[in-house]
Amino acid sequence: MAGKKLEGDAAVLLENASAPGVPVAFRSREDHAASPERLDLDGMNATVCPLLEGEERLRLLNFQHNQISRIQQLSHLRRLIFLDLYDNRIGEISGLSALTSLRVLMLGKNRITRISNLENLTKLDVLDLHGNQISKLENLSHLAELRVLNLAGNCIACVENLRGLDSLTELNLRRNCITTVTDVDCLPCLQRLFLSCNNITSFDDLTCLGDSRSLSEVTLDGNPVAQETWYKQTALRYMVQLRQLDMKRITEEERRMASVLARKEDEKKRESHKQAVHKEKRRLAIRNAAQQWEAQAVKHGFKACLELPAQDCVKQEVSPEHSPGQLNGIAPHVSQEELRLAEATVGAGVQSLSLSDSHLAELDGDTLRLFGPGALEALERGWGVQTAGAVTAIAFRYIDFDTIVPTLPRIRVKFPNVRHLIFSNSNISRLPQLAALAQVRRLDQLTVHPEGNPVVSLGLWRSFAIYRLNHFNLQRINGLEVTMNDVITAERLFGTLGHIAATETPHYRLLLLLEESRKRQLQFLLEGRGRRAGLSPEELRDNGKALGEGLSRALFNYPSRDTGADSTEEAFSDGPVKTQVCREFVSGLVKRAADTNLKAESLHKLWPSLFVELVRDSVLDMWGRPAYRQACLQRISQPQ
Repeated sequence: MAGKKLEGDAAVLLENASAPGVPVAFRSREDHAASPERLDLDGMNATVCPLLEGEERLRLLNFQHNQISRIQQLSHLRRLIFLDLYDNRIGEISGLSALTSLRVLMLGKNRITRISNLENLTKLDVLDLHGNQISKLENLSHLAELRVLNLAGNCIACVENLRGLDSLTELNLRRNCITTVTDVDCLPCLQRLFLSCNNITSFDDLTCLGDSRSLSEVTLDGNPVAQETWYKQTALRYMVQLRQLDMKRITEEERRMASVLARKEDEKKRESHKQAVHKEKRRLAIRNAAQQWEAQAVKHGFKACLELPAQDCVKQEVSPEHSPGQLNGIAPHVSQEELRLAEATVGAGVQSLSLSDSHLAELDGDTLRLFGPGALEALERGWGVQTAGAVTAIAFRYIDFDTIVPTLPRIRVKFPNVRHLIFSNSNISRLPQLAALAQVRRLDQLTVHPEGNPVVSLGLWRSFAIYRLNHFNLQRINGLEVTMNDVITAERLFGTLGHIAATETPHYRLLLLLEESRKRQLQFLLEGRGRRAGLSPEELRDNGKALGEGLSRALFNYPSRDTGADSTEEAFSDGPVKTQVCREFVSGLVKRAADTNLKAESLHKLWPSLFVELVRDSVLDMWGRPAYRQACLQRISQPQ
């Protein structure tokens, strides 16, 4: 063996004549005797692992700062426990399967792309792979005795596959591309975790850290999550067991602030859960109300008209859109618009007043929304004066208009400042129904959505509403401004008809149709008590004219379901004679029917004998025709 000698700290490399390119490590007898278990070949510019003859007793071998690209020539070092190959050019972990006693393996700053071929190194205590090109954590589960794992400066994106590392106490993952951390809670002995300078943006990606009972030191500096205002408090809330964060000791004050923040966060979560539950109940209530309305529409044969283009519910109530193409079909199912309404996020200012499986009543600022007939119960609740006074708009949806009419007087009393009524899917199909709105105290806006309200398809519905509700001085109808031309047009269309109805309708019929206040006003005029002393003929004519105009509008009335019988009773309460005549007339009809029935029964019994007598008399009379003719002529010729 001869060749060039390279000096080192404890050994030299000699060229191998029998195997060119594979040097031999040489130490003097004195150096070998002084340190038989240790060999330092740092910075020898070796490109391959040299032959180590006579070094079977080595326990520590240092190959730092060389240019080795492949691990080899080491299989005979069965006692080796420390191998340092830092700063070389190794691209693959190999050639180590025979080193079963190895405890420390240093492979930092190489070109390794994958963790592999460590199956036999079950006694590893420290594994250093920092500064490589590793992109995935794998093939580590068999290293049950591993205490320290250094993977800093690699390309790892997700912390995973850590199960089985039951002795791991320190894990260094600085300067990677990590966004998510998992399996850390499966490491029973982990105390220190270094995650600085990664891409972690949320503590939701670190939830497993809070489940670790042994973790006491964590570094997260250099991550986007560490830029948050309440970063430290949030970190301590997630990881209450920490003693150090970002290499700084955690004080009791910081723990106290984290505890306060944790309580607030818990309250926020409970409130969020409560809102989510309420939102789901609200969605089901609106959906069920819509389905019940649809079933009622099919049963009674009126148009549900539930299908509309996608629009926001609030926007529809303020500025409804109605095109003729949306008025003709009966929807066979609940529309997407209604589903979006049910899914809409409830605002912070929305107060739920009544909620069940089939109805919903909620107060949103100054707007009271009622879904389903059961929601009308909310009108009967104990309303405070200030709360009720703040309500300026009421929206009815999936409630039949005839069910709403009896509540209008109560709305006038309980909600004195209501100026806007909104009706959607209310089955308003006839013009007289709009007259019922006169029972409200005052009204500035009226919105009747096309869906579920066939009356909107009638060309004169808007003019009729303007005429009948003239005393309200409506400003807008379905979002469109009411102009003076609209008022004049409505007066021309319905004014003459109202005048004829007021003048030609009999007085008793007027009393039956009009409301109580109008009845007293009409009776007062008819009895002549309107002539107060001091009134000139012109003033009397003006009063009569004003009364006539009021009556002409009042005659376009729409009574509620329970007013017909009461009105009839009141009409006849002032005429007991008429009542008596009606009773006698009905009694006579009953007596005549009974007598007719009695006669029919008697005739049925006598008819057989009568029939025999009729036949017999006919036969006898016709027996002698000459004699019969003679008798007939004689009866005719005899004077009466």
